[in-house]
This record gives sequence, structure tokens and C-alpha cells, in this order.
Amino acid sequence: MKNFKAALLLGIFSGAVVWMVVLAGYFQPLDFVWEKIFHFPLMKWEGNEWIQGVMLIFISWLTVWVNIHLLFRRERIILFFFTALLFFTGSLVLGLYHLSISPLPAIAALVLSYFFSLGFLKTAVGSRYPRLQFLFEGRLNHSSLQQLVNGESAIEFLGERKEGSLLVCSLNNNAELMELLKPEDYVAITNLYLQTASDFLVEVGGYLEECSGESLRVVFGAPLRTGGPWNHGVKAVRAAYDLMLRLDELNYQCDLRWQQRLDVRIGINSGEMVVGKFGGSRLNHYSVAGPVVEFAEYLSAACRHYGCRMLVGPVTYAMAETAIEFRPIDLLQRKGLRRRVELYEALAPKQALSAERERSRNLFWRGVIFFREQEWEKAVEAFTAARILGIPDKALDLYLERIDRARRNVDELSPEQVILTEALN
Repeated sequence: MKNFKAALLLGIFSGAVVWMVVLAGYFQPLDFVWEKIFHFPLMKWEGNEWIQGVMLIFISWLTVWVNIHLLFRRERIILFFFTALLFFTGSLVLGLYHLSISPLPAIAALVLSYFFSLGFLKTAVGSRYPRLQFLFEGRLNHSSLQQLVNGESAIEFLGERKEGSLLVCSLNNNAELMELLKPEDYVAITNLYLQTASDFLVEVGGYLEECSGESLRVVFGAPLRTGGPWNHGVKAVRAAYDLMLRLDELNYQCDLRWQQRLDVRIGINSGEMVVGKFGGSRLNHYSVAGPVVEFAEYLSAACRHYGCRMLVGPVTYAMAETAIEFRPIDLLQRKGLRRRVELYEALAPKQALSAERERSRNLFWRGVIFFREQEWEKAVEAFTAARILGIPDKALDLYLERIDRARRNVDELSPEQVILTEALN
């Protein structure tokens, strides 16, 4: 909105200046020379001067508006000369039909508004849009980018602590696909997944922090605070769940084309992160850092060991438990401290579970409680009753294995617990 107002004011001013010069008759000697050189009589504006004024103001406004939205100087210069050439040649072509209009006032309006736009881009307000566009174009949706542009926050992004949720997607069968597919097919199937996931997550309000063959990381809650009825934790989990549905549809296409499927696992962690612009003069972008970020990546990797499609940390669970159905997966303890970290599997939006899956989830939760109270018989009974025939449940199997080890007095961490406990230390 600020840019629109500035472009409108600068366009009206520069167009009006040129129009006043035209009305004062300062272009008449130049028009006379034009007629002598090209032998085209120019159209006169007697009685219709206001039409010429409106045209000059429109040209000036459009020039300013386009220039302040272009990122690179080369683009502005090319557009400037192309437009001037268009006015020049257009007048000559119209002259063939005896409708020649002097291009000089239009070119003058173009030049004046061009330099006004360059001056505006040197100001703090004028430089805000191109700087933010360069940093966030393609990583934020249009409405979020406009909120940043129209906001009052500093755009240097020198660094601050901010509450947010990080969603990390990893391709679980990355190595298998690389081995089974040709390099060009592997790149094609990976890019299809990355484009589908990144486009959707950005569209629903996330910030695309990283998109590579290794992982996809999206932030909710930064650089803009999450608005609306949902907090950033709920938005992240709900976006991840909806993404899984889209990837299921995508897998149908991948199966038809390559006879392979994508095994995508998601980890989500929420909390305080350090956010800012990281990098040097050659490459920099807005990014996040801190233990919350590291643990989200470990959660994504640990999904495979627990047999889950989506794991979330305790803060995310606390933020989203009223909107999402969860079940507990594991309880980790940080070495040397009493602090424990609970991991949860996100199952579905609230009240979206079938009756059978809700029964299974409740029994599973009861089994976890019995397990932690070391009531092994009751835990086995609950876990056995929680199993849905025909549907594998690795997390349930892991608990039964732990109960068996506990009965045999084998006190050791499972491989899954080792991985995540190391992430906490």
C-alpha cells in the first residue's frame, strides 16, 4: 500500500510537470523539428489537452510502479530503453496512417518518472520492498510478503529470539531410490516431491527455510507471527497432515511413472529459536538456529525407527493437543538432569479418527502408562488389545520388545532412544 501511494504521488507529480511544460509550449520547437525530419504532421491537442495530461500521468505512474518492483538495475535500464524505443517507433508507425503523435512528451515523462523512481528506491521506504522481495521471494506466499513490506519492523534481520515451529521433511528411502533409479529419474522424482511439498507449505503460510535433496525445512511463526485462530504449533502439524494426504496422491503418480514410492517422514518441534539473516556477501538468507532446530531434524530422522510418519516434540504437543489427535511414543531423559522429553505421534485432526483407530489409540496410551508404572502384564494386555489386525505398528512392537527386555532384566536403551537421547545432550 505504501508503494502504491508513493508510485501514485510520484506519477502524478512527474506527469503533471511534463504536462505543464507541454502547455507552456516548450515542446513546440522540438515538434517542429520532428515534422521536418520525418515529414509526418503531428496531431494537435486543441480542446483535448486533458487527455494528453491523463496519458502522461498514466505513463509516469506505470513507470514508477514497475521500476520499484523490479529487483535488478539491468532490468530497469532495459525496460527504460525498450519503452522509449516503443514510443519512438510507435509514433512513426502511426504517422504512416496520418495519426502521428509526438513521442517527445511521453519520453520526457518516462525519463522524469524513471529518475524519480530511482530516487525513491534510495529511501528507507522505497528500498524496503526490493530488499524483502530479494530475501523472501518464493519462500513466503504473496500475502505474507506484503505484510512484511507494509509493516514497520526492521528488515536488517540482525538476529533475535523468536517463538516458532520448525517442520522438517526427510525422504526416508533416499538411498534406495538413488540405487534403483537412473540419476535423471532420481532427480525428477525428488524434484516432484520437493515442488509439491514446498509449494503447498508456503501457500498455507510457512517460510521455506531450506529446500534441497537432503531435506525440506519450513518455519511457522517467523519471520511473521502466526495470526488467526491457530497458533504456529497447530498450523505446522495441520499443514504436515494435509501434506501427507497430498503426498499419498503423488505416490500414485510416482508408482505409475517409475514404479517407486516416496517414503516421507516429518518431524516438528516448537520453541524459542534464534532467527536472522545468515551468510556472507555472496550468499545469505533468513534462517533459524538453535536446539529446537536440531531436535526437529532428529525427530524427522527418528520417524523411521519408531515406524511413524510424523513425530512432534512436547511443546508442539502442548500447543496442538486441542486440535490434533496424538499418541505418546517415547519418553527420553536428558543425561544428568531430571528433565524428560516426551515424543508424540500426530495421527489426525481432532475427532477425525475412526472408532476403531480411536479405540486402538486409547488402549495404546493405557499400555504406555502401565509400561512406565512397570506393570508389565497390564501393559502387554493393553498393547495386545490395541493392535489392529492387518496393520503393522512398529511403535507397539517396540514397547513389547522393551517389556520383554525388562522382564529379563536387560537394562539398555533401544537404538531409537540412543539417537534421540544424544540429540538432547
